[in-house]
Amino acid sequence: MNALLSVSDKTGIVEFAQALHALGIKLISTGGTAKLLADQGLPVTEVAELTGFPEMLDGRVKTLHPKVHGGLLARRDLPEHMAALKTHGIDTIDLLVVNLYPFESTVAKPGCTLEDAIENIDIGGPAMVRSAAKNWKDVAVLTDASQYAPVLAELTAGGLTLKTKFALSVTAFNRISQYDGAISDYLSSIHFEEGNNTPQRQLFPAQSNSQFIKLQDLRYGENPHQQAAFYRDIYPAPGSLVTAQQLHGKELSFNNIADADAAWECVKSFDASQEAACVIVKHANPCGVAIGADPLEAYSKAFQTDPTSAFGGIIAFNRTLDERAALQVSKQFVEVLMAPDFTPEALEVFKSKVNVRILKISLPAGGATDWDNGRNAVDVKRIGSGLLMQTADNHQLTLADLKVVTQVQPTAEQLQDLLFAWNVAKYVKSNAIVFCKGGMTMGVGAGQMSRLDSARIASIKAQHANLSLNGTAVASDAFFPFRDGLDVVVDAGATCVIQPGGSMRDQEVIDAANERGVAMVFSGVRHFRH
Repeated sequence: MNALLSVSDKTGIVEFAQALHALGIKLISTGGTAKLLADQGLPVTEVAELTGFPEMLDGRVKTLHPKVHGGLLARRDLPEHMAALKTHGIDTIDLLVVNLYPFESTVAKPGCTLEDAIENIDIGGPAMVRSAAKNWKDVAVLTDASQYAPVLAELTAGGLTLKTKFALSVTAFNRISQYDGAISDYLSSIHFEEGNNTPQRQLFPAQSNSQFIKLQDLRYGENPHQQAAFYRDIYPAPGSLVTAQQLHGKELSFNNIADADAAWECVKSFDASQEAACVIVKHANPCGVAIGADPLEAYSKAFQTDPTSAFGGIIAFNRTLDERAALQVSKQFVEVLMAPDFTPEALEVFKSKVNVRILKISLPAGGATDWDNGRNAVDVKRIGSGLLMQTADNHQLTLADLKVVTQVQPTAEQLQDLLFAWNVAKYVKSNAIVFCKGGMTMGVGAGQMSRLDSARIASIKAQHANLSLNGTAVASDAFFPFRDGLDVVVDAGATCVIQPGGSMRDQEVIDAANERGVAMVFSGVRHFRH
């Protein structure tokens, strides 16, 4: 049995080669890998010795030879294939170990030159991987160091099964697809100028080659007659929902996952080092959001906003959930419960509630203020036979960004409520109107065709929850096109308002705010969410 080893990342390769040698497997290798193995005292045949040709063109040509690809592609069950090998003095290659030049990590480096990128496009490696993967019944192909241990265990136990060889082949073709996609994405994104070896990259490439890995099949989609599955990015952002560890409960549904993502993205926008936050989501919209000294206080305030909608909701915390908060949460029907961690006592509370899905998700290391950490850089929306792509809405508003446009100046407390309301409104479907006070939502109006209706619905929900809107702060995700929207929220009890501004009738709305004696600030940023 012959094994060809040619790796860029040499992690674990010496130990794997030693184990192969101990099993009586002949080692063939290239360049640096061959030298490394020989330095460890392993008998290894260099590819140049096998082919009779030296490595050429600075290593660009070394394995592109019939004695390599013939040994990989020959079918052992076809006599004519085996006769051809014998005629030309070619030995079979039964095990291929290849990982590719580090193209992805090279182009990710700041200041990467076009020359560096091109030189890190592997040719011989992918060609060998494809040959071996095509001939999977006769050749096992390994493309990652994580495969060494299980393959070695199976070899030691008597040989690789066809099931294992097929799985290795699929993984190999997937890796080639990922690699070629990364090259296409890079080359499609650069703006080539003759003489400029460090070309500027465009955010949206001429061709997009997104790659996703299936995590699980789902029972059904949004509705029982739809089929569905859950996928993740090949390189998921730290702290994103796909990194969650399910600690308890039955399998997640399609709608669970969609709503859980909405809740998690919202709750992690609050700084856990400053305050505990709780977000309750129902049908993709926050129906209760609050901050507090601890998870219990945050949850109690968030639940007050809309106890009716919270029934069967998705609940997310930005701090470790303790027993006190868990006991309170357990009094309501909850579909999914998420937090960075759970105390053993908190988990014990839900031990008998088998339908509650409990997800542990580590917050991104950069925290809530690092908008490049743990968040998607690009959002994608599927439309008929196409995609809409945009940079993600990761804008973070600060006090310094606010522009007071009324005679009445907001107080320091009102400014904090306005920022809180604005942060929540960003995660509410448009048209969005959010009433807040004291670090909690008091009424949320979402997804209406009319901004007036969203404002009225938010007021009605507050009434149903026995919450007074007097003295509240209101956020509108887009400008008020007429003064009537402002009048509705002020009539409900609002004393300060935050909105983007930018309407042709801004002055009319400002005049209305001055007439009603309320403070209004412009954010200069719109947060449509469709």
